[in-house]
Amino acid sequence: MPEIASQNRETGDAFLAAMRRLLRPLVRLLIARSITFPSIADVLRGLYVEVAVNAFPVGDKPQTDSRITLLTGIHRKDVKRLRGQRHPALRPPRTVALGSQLLARWTTMPEYLDAHGDPQPLSRIATHGSPHSFESLVRSINTDIRPRVVLDEWLRLGIVSVDGQDRVCLNVAAFIPPRGSAEMTYYFGRNLHDHIAAAVHNMMGEAGTAGPLFERSVNYNNLSSAAVAELNAIATQRAMEVLHELNGRALQLQQRDSGKPGASQRFNFGLYEYIEDQTAETPAEPDDHE
Repeated sequence: MPEIASQNRETGDAFLAAMRRLLRPLVRLLIARSITFPSIADVLRGLYVEVAVNAFPVGDKPQTDSRITLLTGIHRKDVKRLRGQRHPALRPPRTVALGSQLLARWTTMPEYLDAHGDPQPLSRIATHGSPHSFESLVRSINTDIRPRVVLDEWLRLGIVSVDGQDRVCLNVAAFIPPRGSAEMTYYFGRNLHDHIAAAVHNMMGEAGTAGPLFERSVNYNNLSSAAVAELNAIATQRAMEVLHELNGRALQLQQRDSGKPGASQRFNFGLYEYIEDQTAETPAEPDDHE
């Protein structure tokens, strides 16, 4: 029994060390955004109660405040108060939904691609010779926002340019939300949530899928700047190829399944890279290659 207790302690210590590492960059961002510990502690307290109520039921029995206190360690009077609070879901800004749909169609649908499969320049407005225009692309998705409004915003962000033939040319590499914008904040919350949720699913062995969700990485240290630059170039090229392929197929499947019974699933596939100078003063746990 002492050996089991020792193993449990070691497992718990390792998990807390992993959590400390996971939270470090988030704490850095919180401090940079002037969000103090008491503020985030209130958020975390509410989340503990919300998750305990929704994710840890006891059969058909109602969840009592006393049981939530037992699960979370939060005082009963706080549990009662927090259970009555409602928090709005993080909704994508209107520009996020519209922009992602425009990009998906422009980069995958045959009528918007050239002979090499790349997004071709589009006439700003539809003509008899060019029926597939930027104007028709926008109106195929949304009739409430004028195409000129979208064009002006994308010109400002550098996502598109207009050439001498009055054609709108897409710059796929520039399709990144501005730093600190509502769009970037939305993607920050959604993508980190999904990555962590996939890892938690695998850690807990949860049912509901055919097996563990895909979550892999390639990790090496003792590299020069030149080596990292080479790896970055390979990763960027291959990653964009995979994302482009998945984007095209997902759009086809969405159009096929939309409105059908059971078409309620959401799929998110992401790729990331991280580069760190391990001679920096910020403490970081050593890594070996995998």
